[in-house]
Amino acid sequence: MDRMRNNTIQAKLVLLGDMGTGKTSLVVRFVKGQYYDCQESTIGAAFFSQVLSLNDAIVKFDIWDTAGQERYHSLAPMYYRGAAAAIVVYDISSTDSFTRAKKWVEELKRQGNTYMIMALVGNKVDLEKDRKVQIEEGTQYAEENGLYFTETSAKTALNVNELFYEVAKRLVKARPPRQTGMLLHNEARDHYRRHFCCSV
Repeated sequence: MDRMRNNTIQAKLVLLGDMGTGKTSLVVRFVKGQYYDCQESTIGAAFFSQVLSLNDAIVKFDIWDTAGQERYHSLAPMYYRGAAAAIVVYDISSTDSFTRAKKWVEELKRQGNTYMIMALVGNKVDLEKDRKVQIEEGTQYAEENGLYFTETSAKTALNVNELFYEVAKRLVKARPPRQTGMLLHNEARDHYRRHFCCSV
């Protein structure tokens, strides 16, 4: 137990993607085990936290769920700056959201942290009959860009916990040298809360 306590990672995780792709639903499903058919759109960003116990470490996630509306795009760097990991979400029934997801990946590669763990997620697999983005498309893009890829359903909980656990495992495995600014400790986290509390 002492060894686990000494190997505790506090990591900032950001979710990005188009409005209506189900980012908030994924986080609420993961953190609270709940799902709402009429989830309100996020304004600015919403903050959540969750702790995961792995075999060799404890990962404390500070999760920033960003708004998907275009008018909030300029705020996004404030949330992904310093992030240890990012989950980019698209809706499998929307080709536009997949195109937008790829733009987010490109932006993160340009402006995100060098050691950032990135996951590409095709959400809403419960809408299989309306699928517009094939799983092969997501898999290929992820492989070409070194991303972890999975498909999920916040509604049915399919692969939701597995997604966050996989991100946590990759963070532990790729834990960078200290002083990279990737790990948010209490002082940095409180800084974000002070500056963005009114956007939550």
